[in-house]
Amino acid sequence: MSPAQPIDELLAAASRPLENARAMPPSVYTSTDFLQRELEAIFSKEWVCVGRASSLPNVGDYMTYDLAGQPVVVLRDKDQQIRAFSNVCLHRMSTIVEGSGNKRVLVCPYHAWTYGLDGQLRGAPFMTETTGFCKESYRLPQIRCEEWLGWIYITLDESRPSVAQELREVEEMIAQYEVQNYVECFRETHVWDTNWKVLAENFMESYHLPVCHAATVGGHSKLEEMDCPPGLRNFNYHWITKEASLAIGNAHPDNTRLEGRWRKTTALLTLYPSHLITLTPGYFWYLSLHPKGTGQVAMVFGGGLSPEFMGDTRAEEYVSSLKTLLDEVNLEDRGCTEKVFRGLNADAAQPGHLSYLERPIYDFMQYIAERTAGFERSFALAAE
Repeated sequence: MSPAQPIDELLAAASRPLENARAMPPSVYTSTDFLQRELEAIFSKEWVCVGRASSLPNVGDYMTYDLAGQPVVVLRDKDQQIRAFSNVCLHRMSTIVEGSGNKRVLVCPYHAWTYGLDGQLRGAPFMTETTGFCKESYRLPQIRCEEWLGWIYITLDESRPSVAQELREVEEMIAQYEVQNYVECFRETHVWDTNWKVLAENFMESYHLPVCHAATVGGHSKLEEMDCPPGLRNFNYHWITKEASLAIGNAHPDNTRLEGRWRKTTALLTLYPSHLITLTPGYFWYLSLHPKGTGQVAMVFGGGLSPEFMGDTRAEEYVSSLKTLLDEVNLEDRGCTEKVFRGLNADAAQPGHLSYLERPIYDFMQYIAERTAGFERSFALAAE
């Protein structure tokens, strides 16, 4: 495969009108050259979600994330501020901390160079006789880090507009939920054997629910009632209004914020490039994706309840039932998305026409084409 093939095929697919749209070509999922373009043009430039701020409640709490080849540590400092730094020691360039936890200081596991929660080097054993060494001149590079509606975002782009500016439209759209007050009850990390775009596309369309999720949520999904509006510049979305399969899917009786149909409406949001949110009146769950090669995707998976359900005497039961359901749904999604990636690698693989219920995939394809190939998107329909 030539390096130009995925670009040429993607531009051709993105240029098709919606009513005759097809899925993205296999080459954009399987080409290592195209993946490198995605890392350079998307993941090293965009805001990427790493989790909820509530998962770092105490001074010294931290989590790690690898963003476009840059290991990052996100932590709560002594001033109770959430900050992000390069997670690479300034001595021999080992990564410093792994996973998540709590640290009073960050100690490199290689030679015990020690950094404070402000990134400043505090200690370096056996360096006093090294001419020119000055401990005060060593500070971990800071990574841009912002909070938005309770989520933490990081970016490697120093000039990128703020998260709040880029997501202003979606914030206005979901303001009535007040998701910033929802409480995260679990956060996990996983790796699946599929391409990151396959998993993202799986999230942003509900067309597959009755089939892939027949044993769980599929039976509660009425496809004819789903609304898939045109996407906007930084996100796409669709709505589902229904009686929920879980009590926590509709508004709690104590919820006075939501009225009318909003008490039964779920928002499914894809915040580009890879923050995927299901937001209901009573609970939320989300994924944040990052490629690990063409055939693997690293995933942050988290979720929790609205404040009314968290204050309910049955809160523990509600959390348990939500987590049990989502684990089953994820198992189903993993099977479906890994099958898709295996199929994409077949010589006979060809993209078929998209359903109108897959409108978000069409918008996502044009976003990918814009970022990687210079495609010009139009938002005339979204403005009407």
